[in-house]
Amino acid sequence: MNEIKILLKEQYRSIPLIIRLAIYETRSKYEQHYLGILWQWLNPLIQVFAYWFVFGFGIRKGQPVGEYDFIIWMLGGMIAWFFISPTVVEASNSVFKRINMVAKMNFPISSLPSVVIVSNLFVHFVMVALYIIVLLCNGVYPSLHWLQFIYYLVCLVAFMFALTLLNSTISVLIRDYQQLLQALTRLLFFVTPLFWDPSHMSNTVQAILKLNPVYYIVSGYRNSFLNGAWFFQDLKYTIYFWLITLILLLAGSILHLKFRDRFVDFL
Repeated sequence: MNEIKILLKEQYRSIPLIIRLAIYETRSKYEQHYLGILWQWLNPLIQVFAYWFVFGFGIRKGQPVGEYDFIIWMLGGMIAWFFISPTVVEASNSVFKRINMVAKMNFPISSLPSVVIVSNLFVHFVMVALYIIVLLCNGVYPSLHWLQFIYYLVCLVAFMFALTLLNSTISVLIRDYQQLLQALTRLLFFVTPLFWDPSHMSNTVQAILKLNPVYYIVSGYRNSFLNGAWFFQDLKYTIYFWLITLILLLAGSILHLKFRDRFVDFL
């Protein structure tokens, strides 16, 4: 557990620099494009329209999910996924891409995944704000459960840091891992209830699907904004999620501290 304390202290001490680097990365990513940073929202909006047309309008023929239109229900989970998917891929490759740069700076290597996480959080906050506007326009008004979004945001950031810390270390040691990770991320998209409702499946199938920690976050976003359910109503699943997050964080911390002084040798 001492390894976790070391890395968390590094993140805390580096917060100002992490934020500055995240802002710089956000600006530089699209500086050569005419629409600039707007592409960070245009890309997911185009995907949302495509998924809604194919699955909501095409396959489901416009049928609602419970008392909500399909597009409202789908967006409740997709806003979390549009943060998770690019962060997994980009943050897991962050150490390999920038190790030569930070090796010459007084900047902890463990903070590189955090830079990507914070950079993508800027876009995530805007998408959440847009989703709230969509909810209000469709007659879904704030309730006490909306405050629970803060808890699930903490879950999201904690899980992503633990996962990307581990993945970014393995990606340096084994370069094929990055390709495998991209394939697994695409698979994760289809086994997470983003555009299909798991409530019609058997309890056994639902229990298997819940082994995916992303399921907890996606359903949590929907429980906060739409379903009106508290996280402590399923305490076993909450404990499972945090246990998985802690295991990933511990494994990532141990592996990172063991090899980070030799990262340059693997390039």
